[in-house]
Amino acid sequence: QVQLVQSGGGLVQAGDSLRLSCAASGDTLGAYIMGWFRESQRKEREFVATITREGYTTIYADSVKGRFTISRDNARNTAWLDMNALKPEDTAVYYCAASTLWTGRSPSDYANWGQGTQVTVSA
Repeated sequence: QVQLVQSGGGLVQAGDSLRLSCAASGDTLGAYIMGWFRESQRKEREFVATITREGYTTIYADSVKGRFTISRDNARNTAWLDMNALKPEDTAVYYCAASTLWTGRSPSDYANWGQGTQVTVSA
């Protein structure tokens, strides 16, 4: 089973950028489809982005499309979420997740999760 450890996040102003990292251990990252989700007080855990094993295909939630970029480097066993033009409504705890199934949009499609990292965007 893969273990995921996240880093990045913090407090930024609207319009700023942040990069979240997700480092894998215990297994090869290339065996997994990777996803990012977020959870806030206003919303249950929701889909943000996902990327196929080789990184050829990415899928985004409409709310982040054009602003966020998911990427991965299997040789470095790391995935990232680059967030640009951040908005206050992006404030949430962000989670990376790994799946052996498909590029799903449901949290139930992912069996392995990072610990979560807080992103706070002030107006």
